[in-house]
Amino acid sequence: MKKYIITGFIALTALLSGCGDQLFLTPAQSIDQDLALSDDANIKSVLIGGYAELRTASMYGGRIHLYSEMLGANREIRWEGTFNQPREIFNKAIFVNNSFITATWASAYRVINITNNVLDAIDVVDEADRDRVRGEALFLRGTAYFELIKLFALPYTAGNTNSNLGVPLVLTPTRAVSEESFVVRNTVEEVYQQLISDLTTAEGLLPNTNGFFASKYVTAAQLSRVYLQMERFAEARDAANRAIEISAPAGKQLVMSGFLDAFNTEADSPEDLFAIQVNTQDPTNEMFTYYSLPEFGARGGDVAVLDAHLNIYEADDERLDQFFEGAGELRTAKWRDQFRNVKVFRLAEMYLTRAETNFRLGTAIGATPVADINRIRERVDLPAKNAVTLEEIIAERKAELAHEGHSIHDIKRLKGSVLDNNNSNVYNFDDPRMVFPIPQREMDANPNLIQNPGYGG
Repeated sequence: MKKYIITGFIALTALLSGCGDQLFLTPAQSIDQDLALSDDANIKSVLIGGYAELRTASMYGGRIHLYSEMLGANREIRWEGTFNQPREIFNKAIFVNNSFITATWASAYRVINITNNVLDAIDVVDEADRDRVRGEALFLRGTAYFELIKLFALPYTAGNTNSNLGVPLVLTPTRAVSEESFVVRNTVEEVYQQLISDLTTAEGLLPNTNGFFASKYVTAAQLSRVYLQMERFAEARDAANRAIEISAPAGKQLVMSGFLDAFNTEADSPEDLFAIQVNTQDPTNEMFTYYSLPEFGARGGDVAVLDAHLNIYEADDERLDQFFEGAGELRTAKWRDQFRNVKVFRLAEMYLTRAETNFRLGTAIGATPVADINRIRERVDLPAKNAVTLEEIIAERKAELAHEGHSIHDIKRLKGSVLDNNNSNVYNFDDPRMVFPIPQREMDANPNLIQNPGYGG
């Protein structure tokens, strides 16, 4: 019997929703394994498919960013659009059949299954490229698991990570649907340890630079985020420092001509460590779609910026220039223009992470905390500081990275809270309503899955 590569994994759901022999039919969207994994060129093409899945709307094409801003809105932004899916997230009243969330789960597991297939056939890849291909696959898999665990499980800083449920770890290819496809949820600790292993191994295998694809400094940047979520500050500091130092010979530096010159770029700016490339042929940028306005080619201005958000900036902060009035509300210009790249990692984030972790540890790896903070402040025409507090570092991070998909993840790791947008409720960082439900079609398809608290099932 031929084996097939399934282009989605726990998007097995449509297949598993049947019964009897239909559970074991060959998926309609599948590729003959003998063809797809037959030679070096084909395997590299399959790997590109992993990047293609990562750049979709459901992942780094914008919704991963959007989810964070909606969950962490905190009365600083408001969802005004007609789409119910983001509104449910904004209101912390998410239905288990939310189609955006379902699509993100499925897309992430498609990335995972693609990379599992590449890794399984790695010996077929030309020896000269084998380390790079393996490193890229591990980066993609670790990244997919990191985004899943942040959204579908309690934060690492909440409760017992050895008993809190995470997401299913699937580390081998799924090429046909069988009883083995009915996976269980691994613990938060198990998922974090696996994705750290993937990303750490990837960093050691990847070249310093790799075009638009994963490189050593991109992977170090991702590891800095992972360790920061885990409160492993020394590792977060060192990873951020590596990202800064390794990317410097590649010309990565802060855009000093003006804050907004770092955004709405057709090509990567000097401070983009990793960005989703957007053009007229691949136009997906969901942050543009929902944050911009019709005169720039977007929808009706779905996300409005409120006065409470403006209050986080100092009076002379050049970052205030990003805000403009459109359709009767304030908007941010970070996502204003059509066919512009989606920023995933900016160098500014690495300086802020290094500053925070150095401060917490009383160290000065790479630079002192005040030196790194002053780099960020200089770019936006704010006076240099002689000393900084942790609160000032966190405030600088919030102002610099606002509207870029960091909001809820920083709130959770800092054990903060979020105000309800409609009433007096306050949601603590570990509130079940701050966690996405396991999609209902996954629950229907797989009897071994356990639903998150508050969503029934």
